[in-house]
Amino acid sequence: MNIKPEAFLLAGLVTLTVLEQPGVASAAEIKVLCSNGIKAVMQELVPQFEQATRHKVTVRFGLSAALKRQIEAGEPFDIAVLTPPLIDDLIKQGKIAGDTRATLARSGMGLAIRAGATKPDIRTADALKRTLLASKSISYAREGAGGVFFAGLVQKLDLADALKSKVKLTTTGEEVGALVARGEAELGVLPVSEILTLPGVEVLGTFPGEVRGYVVMVAGVSPGAAQSAAAKELIKFLMAPAALPVMKKKGMERG
Repeated sequence: MNIKPEAFLLAGLVTLTVLEQPGVASAAEIKVLCSNGIKAVMQELVPQFEQATRHKVTVRFGLSAALKRQIEAGEPFDIAVLTPPLIDDLIKQGKIAGDTRATLARSGMGLAIRAGATKPDIRTADALKRTLLASKSISYAREGAGGVFFAGLVQKLDLADALKSKVKLTTTGEEVGALVARGEAELGVLPVSEILTLPGVEVLGTFPGEVRGYVVMVAGVSPGAAQSAAAKELIKFLMAPAALPVMKKKGMERG
């Protein structure tokens, strides 16, 4: 197995940090509720954290809105990684400790097309409008970050009525990708970090500067976390400079 030097550096830095913390001397099991927007990053970095610290991390991925409802219903967790408005509302409710709020990364909103399909122009707002109007169908997840962004965008561009008949709503980003890959939707709206993980599709591009948007991933620790100290170490690990190459590879960046 080929392990990159930055992985060793990241693991080493976290090992030293953890060993200096008396509260995390023994292995802990950390439960994370995590948005799909940063799934690919977590899938690569969490095993490195586990190897460096010997902690065990269990991650449940899903839509931010759905995970927030689970938290409000009493789902136990140590860390939640959701979009900023949802984390902030949970802080107000006392379900996230405000002093643990940490912005991890962001990913540009993009359009997905079927792999190998002709790529229309979306380099400017006017070109984007023409492409959207010419498209046969557009899919996005109703409660997903991409869906929330796109619903606001079409209002801003005064395209809501013109595009209404073209829209195919789904529950998840995976369903958006499947529709695009099968040719049942010409375009799909998702964060680039999600598009890159989906089979049969590719990134057409991010939305142009005038109407650019991002999904931002924010972490917070539960006030009742069973593994509070270890949870904070995981957040530090994800925010370490050595994690940046993984972020970039997975379509994300620091905000």
